[in-house]
Amino acid sequence: MIPRTRIRNIGISAHIDSGKTTLSERILYYTGKIYKIGEVRGGSDRATLDYMELEQQKGITITSAATTCVWNDTQINLIDTPGHVDFTIEVERALRVLDGAIMVLCAVAGVQSQSITVDRQMKRYRVPRIAFINKMDRTGANPFRVVRSLREKLALNPVLLQYPIGSEDKFEGVIDLIDLTANYFAGEKGEIRVIQSIPEHLRDEAKEAREKMLDQLSMFSEPMMEMLLESKEIPKEMIWETLRRATLSLQLTPVLMGSAFKNKGVQNLLDAVALYLPSPVDREVVKAIAIATNEPIPVYPDTEAALVALAFKIAKDEYGQLTYTRIYSGTLREGQRIYNTRTNQRVLVSQIVRMHANKREEVESAAAGDIVALLGVDCASGDTFCSEGTNLSLEGMFVPEPVMTLAIAPKKREDAAQMSKALNRFTREDPTFRVSIDPESKETLISGMGELHLEIYIERMKREYNAEVNVGAPAVAYRETVTQSATFDYRLKKQGGGPGQYAHVIGRIEPCEEPFAFENRVVGGAIPKEFIPACEKGFREAIASGHLIGYPIVGVKAILEAGSYHAIDSSEMAFRTAASLALKQAFAKATPVILEPIMLVEVETPNEFVGRVQGDLSSRRGILLGSETMENYAVIRAEVPFVEMFGYSAQLRSLSAGQANFSMEFVSNKPVPANLQQQLMENAAHLRG
Repeated sequence: MIPRTRIRNIGISAHIDSGKTTLSERILYYTGKIYKIGEVRGGSDRATLDYMELEQQKGITITSAATTCVWNDTQINLIDTPGHVDFTIEVERALRVLDGAIMVLCAVAGVQSQSITVDRQMKRYRVPRIAFINKMDRTGANPFRVVRSLREKLALNPVLLQYPIGSEDKFEGVIDLIDLTANYFAGEKGEIRVIQSIPEHLRDEAKEAREKMLDQLSMFSEPMMEMLLESKEIPKEMIWETLRRATLSLQLTPVLMGSAFKNKGVQNLLDAVALYLPSPVDREVVKAIAIATNEPIPVYPDTEAALVALAFKIAKDEYGQLTYTRIYSGTLREGQRIYNTRTNQRVLVSQIVRMHANKREEVESAAAGDIVALLGVDCASGDTFCSEGTNLSLEGMFVPEPVMTLAIAPKKREDAAQMSKALNRFTREDPTFRVSIDPESKETLISGMGELHLEIYIERMKREYNAEVNVGAPAVAYRETVTQSATFDYRLKKQGGGPGQYAHVIGRIEPCEEPFAFENRVVGGAIPKEFIPACEKGFREAIASGHLIGYPIVGVKAILEAGSYHAIDSSEMAFRTAASLALKQAFAKATPVILEPIMLVEVETPNEFVGRVQGDLSSRRGILLGSETMENYAVIRAEVPFVEMFGYSAQLRSLSAGQANFSMEFVSNKPVPANLQQQLMENAAHLRG
């Protein structure tokens, strides 16, 4: 078994089209995992980790792919994640289980909208990262501007470890500021790293850049600061150790550069992964919750301890369910029975495999720090597996709410069963993909993160299940909420020939930051304790469907203060019903409003089209947040209601002669204007009949 200190569990994350998959392909090639480099749009020579047919056709990563390779004496478990915001859950669940990450940035565009999202996700799970400035061969490449934007836009503390030898079409290699050597990349695929002395015309600039680097690092090492003050030479071992310590504590972000497509700089990045990113032993101690006591319990990466593992991703292929699992403690062996703490079921581990994209390699066991897949284990994404006698639950991941809904129906009767199978599988695999039934029209509704997200699943139904569907017009995932506090005093009293129903609840609702909160302030047994959970359940049922236009209610806190009961006629069902009706009663008095999803839109356009693009965004009820002008193009940022962004791709092509592109991501829910709220309510009333 490889020592845990020589394992790196890392992900590659970035804005769409920054070169993540191209970089992953070079990493696999230089580590000897593959013997031929594929490309994102490579025809027959396709990128290894974009193994889905849809990924190859569209030239984008849709699902995260895992693989394992070895660089020198370090095992790298690598996950390549999508860049498109519609598939952000793939990044979310990867970062939840990884120890370190490579953030890829375009040398021209720098920090883009999805870079900000990825940064937020890395900070949420406290994942140390290296920044890699890619595409140094592109016109307009400027690594120093990218470093500045890392500091200004992401509030990071970037430290540049390299200096470029040329840029754009004259980019030749990098100067290592630690060794003060020039690194070039020879051979047909850049596989030969040639180390030479620094070119004469760059020596002064490299020396100045090294002094800046050491000055930054000395803030994290007193011995280094003393040696600098005494003008002593700093040994590179001290630089490595200081960089590693500051990176692991999230105080520094090492920055490297290169061109993955032109096969330059990737080997240096692999060195940096081994030197500066954490092993499973180095990561902050993971906390689990003891289910019996609800207390946090530290989980250490000890291979001899009890098993604690997290199922972080579910996938299905022709052989059955694959459960991607991160082992945090203990050792897992084939034939072992493990305990699912959510279902309280014991399951048999029949087969353990290491994944290489869609290929698999069977292994007999896996230990703390490993990422493997289990075959034939029935579970859900986010389940915790433990040894017998251990009953812990690992914290789940953040799951964003869907922003768009489509109605779908099978084209032919025989498509219905296959459509149902596909939807059942997709909802198990992807927590951001939701399926529901409209209570009035009885239509099947699918909800997701955007047009591309749902389009991909509709296409997958056709390809993988031979199920064709008719698709209705897109609908926005509105929400309802309250803007002020309101009281309720509801008494349910039903008498009939048999047992009656009695429940009385008093309290209030008020706005809150969470989707829903419940507080019990009942004293003196006014409502027996055994009926309190039924009241909470009733409140939750009431918020599932709002009362303005029928969308879920969010941002509401229900406070139960008093009530009364009947010794014979009161029951859990009675209090559940009373609480549900009480919340509806209070909701109408709490000045309810409709919320709409607001998207952060980032448009890159040639300078001559800036006015047109800004005018069009304003006409879509957009709020312009500012723009940044580069040499030949500008980046415009705006917040725009999602409902106004339907069909924007075609409009932007028309406005910019096909030269502009855009990305967008959900940022928040905000109240719709009063006139639009009235219109939405009238439309809903009309549909109800």
